[in-house]
Amino acid sequence: MCGIVAIAGKAQVASRLVDGLKRLEYRGYDSAGIAVAWDEGIERRRAKGKIHFLQGRLHDDPVEGFTGIAHTRWATHGAPNETNAHPHISDGVAVVHNGIIENYRELREALEAKGRVFESETDTEVIAQLVAQNMSEGMDEVAAFGEALKHFTGAFAIAAIFAGKPDLVIGARKGSPLVLGYGEGEMYLGSDAIALAPLTRDVTYLEEGDWVVLTKTSFDIRNVRGERVNRPRVTSAVNDALIERGEYDHFMLKEIHEQPESLARSILPYINQQTGTVEVNQVAEDIFAKADRAVAIACGTAYYAAFTAKYWFEQIARLAFEPDIASEFRYRQPVLPMTGFSMFVSQSGETADTLAALRYCRQNGKSAVAVVNVPESSIAREAGNIVPTHAGPEIGVASTKAFTAQLSVLAVLALAAAKARGQLLPGDEQNFVKGLLALPRKVTEAIESQGQIKEIAKHIANKRDVLFLGRGRYYPLALEGALKLKEVSYIHAEGYAAGELKHGPIALIEKGLPVVVVAPYDELFEKTISNVEEVRARGAEVILISDDKGIKAAGKRADHVIRLPDGDALSLPILAAIPLQLLAYHVAVVKGTDVDQPRNLAKSVTVE
Repeated sequence: MCGIVAIAGKAQVASRLVDGLKRLEYRGYDSAGIAVAWDEGIERRRAKGKIHFLQGRLHDDPVEGFTGIAHTRWATHGAPNETNAHPHISDGVAVVHNGIIENYRELREALEAKGRVFESETDTEVIAQLVAQNMSEGMDEVAAFGEALKHFTGAFAIAAIFAGKPDLVIGARKGSPLVLGYGEGEMYLGSDAIALAPLTRDVTYLEEGDWVVLTKTSFDIRNVRGERVNRPRVTSAVNDALIERGEYDHFMLKEIHEQPESLARSILPYINQQTGTVEVNQVAEDIFAKADRAVAIACGTAYYAAFTAKYWFEQIARLAFEPDIASEFRYRQPVLPMTGFSMFVSQSGETADTLAALRYCRQNGKSAVAVVNVPESSIAREAGNIVPTHAGPEIGVASTKAFTAQLSVLAVLALAAAKARGQLLPGDEQNFVKGLLALPRKVTEAIESQGQIKEIAKHIANKRDVLFLGRGRYYPLALEGALKLKEVSYIHAEGYAAGELKHGPIALIEKGLPVVVVAPYDELFEKTISNVEEVRARGAEVILISDDKGIKAAGKRADHVIRLPDGDALSLPILAAIPLQLLAYHVAVVKGTDVDQPRNLAKSVTVE
């Protein structure tokens, strides 16, 4: 959740560390801090709140040095204040950390028994204190750090610097990502490649249990057993232009507008345009053909993408498909498919619960397919079969283009499964492919018609509650629409299966309550409209999201309508996501909330 950057350099690092933090602020923004090492000691500056407060502190009280570490925090242990902000320092050891040290209480008690005094409430401080204690007992910096690693339980990415060692940085990862970057006479560490993009695209993605000793001209990677190892150097795919806001007021709006391009990048690698057929890797097709059942595991918005895919896999491919929430799945000893597979959906590829669920499935001998946006991520590396989404970096905390990219790839996979299982009639594949290839153009059309959404947003912004309804493959879209509104506007919203209204939620309907109904014209449309009649009869204000046929069939039974371009069973759920995103965005703008960095949230959830 937190973001870390480190530089062992040949020039002043303070401003470059802060620039790296800005690129990682989507990971957390409760506090920020930097520390630099020099011959006589360590200089540190910290500030509560977002990075611009740290910048103000540095303007008034600058630091100088060629080697340093920096951190932007999403609070887990201890209140978000300056005392709990990273870096933490103990006897000339400064540390930044992303993750959770689960056994920190036991470690802290043991260190306090040795006379060590703690200043913060964080789990991170035990890292600095334990390394410092090891050094006080005669170990050098590298040995002290390596010995400390043996005692930590939990997930972590760590970077440390040392007083009197202005050319030394040590980093480590277990459960949280850490990227090593190579410069000209400099070395870098970052939580992801985005942080290092202005400095280098020449990187190594450290593997689980790795730790690394850096100077400005050298690196020494060791595995969990302390053995020196080689890891591949690759060129990061991060395009610096994609992580700049440009002409847009917010990253969320920029990323909504990027969806035609991101969808094209996500769909085209799996389509043969000459034949109008889908082409995924042969291993995946073999898995689909032999499967009796599949489980799909994800968190948050990615879970709603998997939930949508359930309808595609079951209705088109005739394959039992069970979406599951990773944080629940991993703890209940789930029964896995006998001859099926597990699928893992994640934007970052580092989501802690999803990664743990993947490891459970692999340990139990199940084939795994990863649908991820970061091919170098932990989930991608450990799954064995990877189907990248190619959405590009997503900076806004509320997922938009990553979600539709996930949906598009899952649609392709459902179609491939149907083909592998012999469930398609002649012409079906080509018709579905035609609909998928039209998505970039139709998403552009959907985005361009947002004027009416802005007006509806003004009306919703002063409401306390909003209900989202859908049936069939549009039920997960109702859940996602509610989530988006909650995330960025802080309005209480619930998504519900429309047919379940009479089983409780209808008691909440009162005059003026906005009810957003996602209902393109399909086999369940008339039933959904019956539910619309039920809420209208009780005074609700209905906002209908539908296609031309649905809008015509609904007549005057909606107070507001948002038009969708025409589509089919695969493309329409993806198109339906666009007005839901725009509605949440414009409501948040009217309310004046922090759209890109909503309170209490972070982009990448790398802790439990």
